[in-house]
Amino acid sequence: MSMPKLKIKTGDRVVVIAGKDKGKKGQVMRTLPRENRAIVEGINMIKKHQRPTREMMQGGIIEQPAPIALSNLQLLCRNCGEPARAGQRSLADGRKIRYCKKCDENIDR
Repeated sequence: MSMPKLKIKTGDRVVVIAGKDKGKKGQVMRTLPRENRAIVEGINMIKKHQRPTREMMQGGIIEQPAPIALSNLQLLCRNCGEPARAGQRSLADGRKIRYCKKCDENIDR
């Protein structure tokens, strides 16, 4: 099974367009291409009951971000600062880069 090509990558700023956190912005900490999901900082927070371990002596209830579906996220353009769809174009040297479909500027550097 081949890995799907994602339009959202680690380090991108995104905005949630659907769900309980609609309208919130955050940075992608990790992508999970096989599940078509991403973990975004401060989005989709869940409470987890943590047992005390050697590394973390204090147990209790901790909050951590859970994966959110990529279909509920939209890329924030660095140039225009608005949520936009990402396109892909090839450069003369053969590299492929992403670009903002609203302002037509390159997203990848």
